Amino acid sequence: MKVDATDLKTNETDDRGRVYLGTEYANKRVTVAVVEVESDRPDDDELATAYRKASESAEELAEEWSEASGEAWEHLDE
Repeated sequence: MKVDATDLKTNETDDRGRVYLGTEYANKRVTVAVVEVESDRPDDDELATAYRKASESAEELAEEWSEASGEAWEHLDE
């Protein structure tokens, strides 16, 4: 079966993955093919990388804070 590019339509799904076709398709048999799926959410690898970077950054900040805090406490007695 050949499909003309002008016949392709892009629709957004609702929160349950459903697509509204429109009233012109009411009470008709419709064949739908999913050609491509795009996600607006990051994939698992992207999330893992972001989490790892945030964790490393938090560790560095904690070390810097520990040093600065220690120095501040030392100078309070002066």
